Amino acid sequence: MTNKQQHIHILGICGTFMGGIAAIAKQLGFKVSGSDANVYPPMSTQLEALGIELMHGYSAKHLATDVDVVIIGNAMSRGNEMVEHVLDRNIPYTSGPQWLLDNVLKDCWVLAVSGTHGKTTTSSMLAWILEYGKLSPGFLIGGVPQNFECSARIGETPFFVIEADEYDSAFFDKRSKFVHYRPRTLVINNMEFDHGDIFNDLTDIQRQFHHLVRMVPCNGLILSAKHDEAVQETLNQGCWSEQEHTDDKYGWQAKKLIEDGSQFDVFFNKVKQGQVDWQLMGDFNIDNALMAIAAARHVGIPSQVAIEALSQFINTKRRFEHKGTVNGVEVYDDFAHHPTAIAKTLAGVRAKINARNQKNNQCGRVIAVLEPRSNTMKSGVHKEALPNSFDEADAVFLYQGDQVHWSVSELITQCKPACVVENNIKTLVSAIVSEVLPDDIVVIMSNGGFENIHNKLLLALAE
Repeated sequence: MTNKQQHIHILGICGTFMGGIAAIAKQLGFKVSGSDANVYPPMSTQLEALGIELMHGYSAKHLATDVDVVIIGNAMSRGNEMVEHVLDRNIPYTSGPQWLLDNVLKDCWVLAVSGTHGKTTTSSMLAWILEYGKLSPGFLIGGVPQNFECSARIGETPFFVIEADEYDSAFFDKRSKFVHYRPRTLVINNMEFDHGDIFNDLTDIQRQFHHLVRMVPCNGLILSAKHDEAVQETLNQGCWSEQEHTDDKYGWQAKKLIEDGSQFDVFFNKVKQGQVDWQLMGDFNIDNALMAIAAARHVGIPSQVAIEALSQFINTKRRFEHKGTVNGVEVYDDFAHHPTAIAKTLAGVRAKINARNQKNNQCGRVIAVLEPRSNTMKSGVHKEALPNSFDEADAVFLYQGDQVHWSVSELITQCKPACVVENNIKTLVSAIVSEVLPDDIVVIMSNGGFENIHNKLLLALAE
């Protein structure tokens, strides 16, 4: 790692990834400042606590004369005032992933967690397992891991856990971020078409993933799901590293002991490694856990130690995060925004509520609330697959936001459960309140703030 006394200015500093870059740069001794269109908590308060100067907006006047390099986030494009200022004056610039490689990752054993779904949760699990195993890793996670006080740090050993995103690096580097990470341990959770704003089809995504596969050394390890056809097709294009698989009788397997996934046995090569008993639920989190246990084993953490660590794991914020219970109605916040993630989240909730209903002789229901907010969702790429993702819900409420470029009402007749569409948060909250009953679980899904609907709903339920 380097420790130059340089001044770095970051464009788009309040995003989780760029905010993590800022925190790491500060820890390395750089002078750090940054700009963003929206300077708001929690990232703004975290950065200000580190002594990082934040500026609202992208005025060229924000760029101090002593800046040595500008790190440009992938949300920036040509025409942005600060971008044009940097280009016109030949100020050195780079992308966040490239800066991370040059200043941190090139000297590390990188454990990269990739895939369409589960990256943040699996990265958080893996970082916690290494921490529990006394390896004090560095990490950069695109969320708020609740077992730590931060989402990024440099660590005290060569091990570095990173959430490996397939999104592009910058306006001048359209390769996926993860191409810069050069992992020795690589997790590929799954692979589906997403990010329709930068990829044309699944083949485009597979091409980027194969660039990543090519960088893993022969003595490195690639972990993948045996049943995921898109992942295995990508690996079949050429793989030069050791491999292990989940959902494989000669690899990693899990056997559920409770329907909701809160207890399960772990097996490797048909040998039981131990029993996970934790706070999480859902088959998708069991898959995430197997990947994290396997990746940790590659750097020397025994499976039993990893299993012990997971018993103390607290899920990342906004991953089925409990926001409150009012009059017997539980309200949860979840980041799910792809049809597959929505379906898996609701299947987990269904298992949870079925077990609870049976145990306590209750009749609670699953109420799904969705804001189609990702660029792919707003463009309508997933609208044909979306109705089936709600099959495990008893009622569905959808928000027709201003930026959604198709009529969400098209889904009403296609959804198996009853479906309501509203274009106003206040009326949406009122509609949910008129539907819910004691013992119901309301799952609010969005990859954005959803206009703070969680608190609005809790207040309305109390009234």
